[in-house]
Amino acid sequence: MSVRAAVTVDHGLLSLRADLEVGDGETLAIVGPSGAGKTTLLRAIAGFERLQAGRVSIGGEVVDEVSDGSSSRHTPVELRRIGYVAQTPHLFPHLSALDNVAFGLRAGGSGKRAARAEAASWLERVGVDARARARPSQLSGGEARRVAMARALAPQPRLLLLDEPLTGLDPAQRDVMRTLVWSEMASFPGARLLVTHDAIEAMGVATRILVLEGGRVMQHDTPEAIAERPRSSFAAEVVGVNVVRGTAAGNEVTLDRGGSVSTADRASGPVVVVIHPRAVTLHLTRPEGSARNVWPVRITQLELMPERVRVRTVGEVGLVAEITPAAVSAMGLHPGAEVWASVKATEAMVLPGAQAAGAGLSARAS
Repeated sequence: MSVRAAVTVDHGLLSLRADLEVGDGETLAIVGPSGAGKTTLLRAIAGFERLQAGRVSIGGEVVDEVSDGSSSRHTPVELRRIGYVAQTPHLFPHLSALDNVAFGLRAGGSGKRAARAEAASWLERVGVDARARARPSQLSGGEARRVAMARALAPQPRLLLLDEPLTGLDPAQRDVMRTLVWSEMASFPGARLLVTHDAIEAMGVATRILVLEGGRVMQHDTPEAIAERPRSSFAAEVVGVNVVRGTAAGNEVTLDRGGSVSTADRASGPVVVVIHPRAVTLHLTRPEGSARNVWPVRITQLELMPERVRVRTVGEVGLVAEITPAAVSAMGLHPGAEVWASVKATEAMVLPGAQAAGAGLSARAS
């Protein structure tokens, strides 16, 4: 089911104003710095946060409507048929993993036996069927997240809301859980909203990305469009493009950490330079050609993405590159390998330094 929301929420220091629309089978990644209002937006759509003004509809049904300070409709959370996975699992501590998943099914009218049978199949689907009898206190962080995912999906909700489902997991658990989240989101037929700080998640699964800063929508577009032309340095960083800061003089930017970047655009004073990882070319020997920016780098990490590999490097100007798995294999790339990185001046986009200062960002290179 699709979701449409025009949300106004004011409490404490946060003033949130955000509009969005997500269709069936679409995934909207909501990103932004801490305190931007991401979780509040998700909770408002779920019904946990009361609107000061606005309207929320799910599958064409209005579940929240407030105008002139008066609420004409507020459907309780439990009647919205949503699946919600919070930053912490919030499992019922007195119930087993099996009964946690069965709870929503029972609340929806299923009998005890049918609900437990369906819950068991979901625990098997998410890979924790062996822990069906365990209480939440006996589960690892990754196991608890899997149970929470199963509990959200088992009642067949019409909308899926995930609030940083990988937060707090160690790297090994995070990789496993990321694969599970991607798989379940891909098979979920309704609209999906994902709050994340993870650029790989945002770029890997999102149909569109909503960039929220200071309670306002800074940008709302496809990952490709935002990566091509980010409207702020935070937007550039969060979609996983390279962001480096320096001082421009004409077509040359002297970087704060050392080194320089040649650009096609002329500028003066503090700037950020944005380079898409796909614009970074890797070479085994120093390249000869039209690229004005060439640096020796050392590979620190290879990250597998759908159809691409992100190659992280360090050096005087360390960058993240995105290349094909075939190129990785043909070049024999591995952590520790010494290679050359090149970027054409036309691929180095310059943003005014005021945007960088406003977002408070540092370089995303290692």
